[in-house]
Amino acid sequence: MDNTAYTLSRSSISIKLWPPSENTRKMLVERITNNLSTKSIFTEKYRCLGREEALENAHRIEDLAFVSANQHYENEPDGDGGSAVQRYAKECSKLILEVLKRGPAASEVSNELQLVENGIATPETFFDISNGKREFLEAEEAEKLLSPLKESNRYAKICFSNRSFGLDAARVAEPILRSLKDQLKEVDLSDFIAGRPEAEALEVMKIFSSALEGAALKSLNLSNNALGEKGVVAFGDLLKSQSSLEELYLMNNGISEAAAQAVCDLIPSTEKLKILHFHNNMTGDEGAIAIAEVVKCSPLLENFRCSSTRIGLEGGLALAQALETCTHLKKLDLRDNMFGVEVGISLSKALSKHPDLTEAYLSYLNLEDEGATAIFNALKESVPSLEVLEMAGNDITTEVAPTIVALLKSKQQLIKLNVSENELKDEGAIQIAEALELTQLKELDISSNSIRKAGAKALALAVADKLKFKLLNLNGNFIPDETIDELRKMFAKSPEILGPLDENDPDGGDDDEAEDEGSGDDELTSKVENLHIEDED
Repeated sequence: MDNTAYTLSRSSISIKLWPPSENTRKMLVERITNNLSTKSIFTEKYRCLGREEALENAHRIEDLAFVSANQHYENEPDGDGGSAVQRYAKECSKLILEVLKRGPAASEVSNELQLVENGIATPETFFDISNGKREFLEAEEAEKLLSPLKESNRYAKICFSNRSFGLDAARVAEPILRSLKDQLKEVDLSDFIAGRPEAEALEVMKIFSSALEGAALKSLNLSNNALGEKGVVAFGDLLKSQSSLEELYLMNNGISEAAAQAVCDLIPSTEKLKILHFHNNMTGDEGAIAIAEVVKCSPLLENFRCSSTRIGLEGGLALAQALETCTHLKKLDLRDNMFGVEVGISLSKALSKHPDLTEAYLSYLNLEDEGATAIFNALKESVPSLEVLEMAGNDITTEVAPTIVALLKSKQQLIKLNVSENELKDEGAIQIAEALELTQLKELDISSNSIRKAGAKALALAVADKLKFKLLNLNGNFIPDETIDELRKMFAKSPEILGPLDENDPDGGDDDEAEDEGSGDDELTSKVENLHIEDED
């Protein structure tokens, strides 16, 4: 076994992987420098850079990758940082290759250099003030902080997040933004009015909106501002002028029904939209119907998030029907809404139209057995490249286990499955265990499913010798102490795979249930002992 890989897995369980330490960032800069300045399989095709130029670009590559990964992490703050680390590495690799392709002296990725095409400079640089101290920003500090924007016309991306602009600071920013708006492509104004009184915050938003009106943006992030309907309207000049948006982020904005309708009314076109993120808003059913209209008019949509938005039956049905038009969808996140069975069935019909879907987050939607079964079947039949599926907290019982097994057997690219906080019990766990040897699954979260001895042993046996398996989460079940000891012995060489068991309750469950299940324990144990497990190649 590869001990290094298992150490990383253990870290992902016990600590946050993001943000990286300063030492880690420095080490990465040194590694990037070496990649740019020494011969490798890449530099056989492209020319190496000199050491000094390589170091300069390495710092800029790392800075850009860090900003991208940090924004990704802030948009998904409940994770352990693993996906942010992946984004960090991916962005570094992409930017390294871009620099090598451009070659010595013409290479550039960020803040100060330019990409030169036929002698004409194309702005592709990024100005970001979000990494500094979180603070209220007034005029004098704004003058200093934004001065680089006056001195250069190269910036195509700006991020003003994490600083709270007052009226005086906004007035300093206004003429600067007006001078840049024709070249700006990405604007991040997330969390830029925190702590300001409503009247002042609305006035600041209007100033920024007016200054940026007419900018042909590809990406706009207004997340983590208390917008509501008034805030959305305050950004009306900017929103009404956008017809080429590819990414729109409106998370944790207090988007009510009226605010959602305002968003729908103000944006003139979403034909090019690829990413639309709503999260932690007060959208409700009526608001969801308005958002559904935006979705319906976004045929290129690839990434849609509408989680924790208080949507019930009516709004859920509207969204499900709208999603049928998004045939390019790759990632769907609808977690933590009040959909119910009928929406689950309607959503399954939409999923059958998404052949490119790789990630589906459908936890806590009150789907129950009928709705969940419809979704599992749709994914099995129509989504060949599914990699991640989350169906936690949907009141799924053992009746659905055969459908889950069928999905597992048919999806060889599926690497992560979360069915936690359901009622699969031992019977469902054993059926899933029997399918695991036929899959490429690397992570299974089946915590809090009233699993006891037989189910736990079946799952453990199924994955204990799979070389590529990373995590089996059995926490929050009813596993006896002696069985816990057996499991730990099975994973003695790689304890991180088993994961924590601190919330396991060996005495949990109703007494009657325990007695009923105990009567069938011998049969379940027999199935476990006869389970055939093969090592992976």
